[in-house]
Amino acid sequence: MYNKKNIAGLILLLVILGVGLLGYNQKKSKTNELTTNTTIEAAHSTEVVENYGISTGTTTTTISEDQKNEPSKTTNLALITNPEWKKILSPSQYAVLREGATEQPYTSPFLNEKRKGSYVTADCGELVFRSEQKFDSGTGWLSFYAPATPGAVLEKKDNELGLERKEIVSAKCGSHLGHVFDDAPQTPTGLRYCINGLALRFIPD
Repeated sequence: MYNKKNIAGLILLLVILGVGLLGYNQKKSKTNELTTNTTIEAAHSTEVVENYGISTGTTTTTISEDQKNEPSKTTNLALITNPEWKKILSPSQYAVLREGATEQPYTSPFLNEKRKGSYVTADCGELVFRSEQKFDSGTGWLSFYAPATPGAVLEKKDNELGLERKEIVSAKCGSHLGHVFDDAPQTPTGLRYCINGLALRFIPD
């Protein structure tokens, strides 16, 4: 037979076990709730990424930080202001295309691009160069000996460094692409269009 002391101890033990079980169930419930919320947030983030693409014909492609977005085909590109371009382009693209900055040499992945295709501007999607006109100038910058078509790019006088250079801009948006030099006698034209890779996107054939 159990005495009163043993019975009291047994009741205390049962109470402790009951409290512990209740705490475990509450903790498990909170863990499941957190997991569910995290899954919902992850699904939402994926949805945002999938919708944050650019139109390439009939498909939508998710793009990197350096290729944020492209204006709609119906957008009047001439009316896009610099503050709006800042929202569309990455900071590095904006610095080159809208402010005339120059990327560091040997940094563009397009230097090693061997496929046939078209090089279009990263902002307006203008066709400016083709892979057939690309050559290795050994300068560390993307080089072409001619634009894709006559009139695809325009020349502007550039005296910023104290010497006259010919700046190359896109015909439609007036975006800075680089400069052209007549120091490539090995090419059919003798010209070297020294172009920033950040100013371009590559579309393989």
